[in-house]
Amino acid sequence: MSAHDQAAIDARPRLSRLEAAWVIARRDFVAVLFSRAFLFFLIGPLFPVLVGGLAGSIGSQVSREAAVVEVGLAMSAQDNAAMLAAHERLSPQLRGAVPALVEVPEAAGNPDFDARGYMEARQGNYAAIVTGTLAAPEVVGTQGQLRRWQGPIELLAADAMAATPLAVPKSTSQTVASSAASERTNRIRTAQAAQMVMFLLTMLLAGMVLSNLAEEKGNKIIEILAAAIPMDSVFMGKLFAMLAVSFVGIAVWGLLGWGFWAIAEDAITTVTQTDFRNLPGPAVGWPLFLALGVAYFSMAYLLLGSLFLTIGAMANSVREVQTLSMPVTMLQLMVFFLAAATLTDAGSQLELMAAAFPLSSPFAFLARAALDETLWVHAAALVWQALWVGLLVKGGSLLFRKRVMKSGGAGREKTKRRWGRKSAAEPATLEPAE
Repeated sequence: MSAHDQAAIDARPRLSRLEAAWVIARRDFVAVLFSRAFLFFLIGPLFPVLVGGLAGSIGSQVSREAAVVEVGLAMSAQDNAAMLAAHERLSPQLRGAVPALVEVPEAAGNPDFDARGYMEARQGNYAAIVTGTLAAPEVVGTQGQLRRWQGPIELLAADAMAATPLAVPKSTSQTVASSAASERTNRIRTAQAAQMVMFLLTMLLAGMVLSNLAEEKGNKIIEILAAAIPMDSVFMGKLFAMLAVSFVGIAVWGLLGWGFWAIAEDAITTVTQTDFRNLPGPAVGWPLFLALGVAYFSMAYLLLGSLFLTIGAMANSVREVQTLSMPVTMLQLMVFFLAAATLTDAGSQLELMAAAFPLSSPFAFLARAALDETLWVHAAALVWQALWVGLLVKGGSLLFRKRVMKSGGAGREKTKRRWGRKSAAEPATLEPAE
């Protein structure tokens, strides 16, 4: 090969760091997206959701059936009739405050009926049993049931004993769409739900970064990539590739969830007893809240993925990867609890700490978007989180180069020269013979 050809090869433009990161991201995205493992990964979470939905539906039905509370009446026939009449008069006004009253069949015509023995023998299905007279009723039951029902029973007995039944005035009412208290309560619930969804998605999807790096470390592909392009470009490319794959997974799950909602909307509303269409929106509004949710999920994913890549740099085997990733998983769980605990303490030192700590910052600011309409803090938070993503990627790449590329810069240059000689030899074979 002539000196002119060698100079032409040396003069070929090299990829910039962003271009190299784009090459790695495109390569990993296509490789993961069109693999059988990713298809099973998409299907996997649907089965627990389906089983959980069925279990919740059955459990709510059982709870509603088991929630029927009955208090037995073991008084005289006249007193029982008076108590039942008082219950019928007052129950519309005391919705849920008075239990269902039923006569105990075993006590009818039995002056020696022992209510305490009957309850201790676990007979019947009564929360409590009322004996005695209207003037001196006696309630037999556990301590918790006595605290709950003794007052309503005394009220019913007083009404039943009165010569003139209690005259209950008919009130008028005015309905408002919402109030400050109900709006804040619903916004707190929205913030809690958003934090929980983002945490579950982050923990579910961030593991792909670690498994991908562990696989490429095992077959030495990562070392070849590190010898060809800057290591921080490799790390950044892998992070954004897995983030893009995560968005594909979320889009698939979101479409399936939307289809399920379109089919079973009435059933979900009936089971949960909540009309989700009339729920008040977050403070910043639904469109901006969803956009901030995407941005904060991206930052949470990149931050956690950066830590996982750093762990992959320190680990020498898949077993070490699993062992070292456990503390990070527990740390992420703790920071989630930290962010969730500050929902009602806006402006406190704990809330400021959750907002400043990188791993908990996306969760804290997503909750703030639901509770507070101030917008400039989110721009500052995203810049702060992006800065930490860059620092973690840089630190992880340096650690990887130090631990894996043991020969350092000399080894990397040696590999480059070896690749250069091979590349230089290839054109030489294509030159026509003189």
